Amino acid sequence: MSEAPAISCRNVWKLFGQSPAAYLAGLEKGRDFDDIRRDGYIAGVRDVSVDVAKGELLVVMGLSGSGKSTLVRCMSRLIDVTGGEVQIEGRDITRINEAELIDLRRRKMGMVFQSFGLLPNRTVLDNVAFPLEMRGQDRHTRRDRAMEVIKLVGLEGREDYYPRELSGGQQQRVGIARSLAIEPDIWFLDEPFSALDPLIRREMQDEFLRLREMLGKTIVFITHDFDEALRLADRIAIMKDGAIEQCDTPDKIVLHPATPYVTKFTEVVEKSRVVHARALARPLNGTVFEGATVAAGSSVLQLARQLVNETREQLPVADKSGKVIGLMSRQEALDILLGAAP
Repeated sequence: MSEAPAISCRNVWKLFGQSPAAYLAGLEKGRDFDDIRRDGYIAGVRDVSVDVAKGELLVVMGLSGSGKSTLVRCMSRLIDVTGGEVQIEGRDITRINEAELIDLRRRKMGMVFQSFGLLPNRTVLDNVAFPLEMRGQDRHTRRDRAMEVIKLVGLEGREDYYPRELSGGQQQRVGIARSLAIEPDIWFLDEPFSALDPLIRREMQDEFLRLREMLGKTIVFITHDFDEALRLADRIAIMKDGAIEQCDTPDKIVLHPATPYVTKFTEVVEKSRVVHARALARPLNGTVFEGATVAAGSSVLQLARQLVNETREQLPVADKSGKVIGLMSRQEALDILLGAAP
C-alpha cells in the first residue's frame, strides 16, 4: 500500500467577491475563469486537486496572476478556502480551529517568502531564533538550534550581524535558516529567490538543492521562472487562471505538454538539457541486452558523445544501484539532441 501524501488538495476553490461561499454553492459546472469574472468574482484558485508526496519537491509555477501564490496560501491556510479540502498528513486543516492551526504551523510548517521579513533591530542569530522564542523554548536551547541552522546555510561568523549589514543573498539565507529552525516536515517557499540578481540566484538554487538533499523535506516551491522550475522540481504544476493546466515531471512536461498554454512554456526549452534517460526508458519485456549501460539520471545532452558513437539501437538504462530499468531508443534520444529528421 502506498504511503499517504504529505499534502492533499481536493477540489479547492478560493473566490474573491461579495458572497463567495454562496456563489460557489450555486456555480454551474463548466463555467470558466472569464465567466466567473463577469459574475463579479475572481477565481484565485479554481477546482484544484493535487497531492504532494512525502519528501517530494513540487514546483508550482505560472505567470503573475495565475493563482500560484494563492494556492500555497490555501495549502498552509494563510487564507481560508472557499470550497474543497486541504489535508496535511491526512488531517483536514480547513476544519481545525485557530489554536490547532498555530500549533500545526509551529510544529510542521516552515515558510519562506520573496520579502525577507527580517526584524531589523535583531541580529542574524536572534532573527533565526525568533520562531523558537515564540514556541516558548528557553534561551540556551533556541540559540544552540539557531547556530546549527546558521552553519547549515553557510552564515557562520555572521550571527551577530544585523540585516542591514548583509547582502540580499545573505538576507535570504537568514530567512531560510529561520524557517528551518523549527525543523518543519513541510516547507513552503513563495518565490524566495526572485528579488536576487541572476548570479546570487543561481548560488541560492545550488544551496537550496544541497539543503534539500541533506534534509529530505516535503517542499512546495513557487516560481514564475520555468528554468528555475526545471532545475529544482521533482514535478511541476503549471497554473493558469487559478487552475492547474498540467502537473507532471519536468521530462514529461517538456516532451508531452498537455495544453497549448503549457506548450508555450516549453517552446524555448533546450530539451536535451531537461530530458533524462529514465524518461525515455521503455520496459524490457524480456529483451536481452548487452554492453555498457547509461545512467537513468543523465540528460540527453550529457549522453551526447555516447549517443553519436554508439552502434546499438537500444541502450540499457540503469538506476543508481546499477539495476537495468529499461531500454532507451538511441534514435529517439538523437532526435531530442539534434532535432527530428525532416
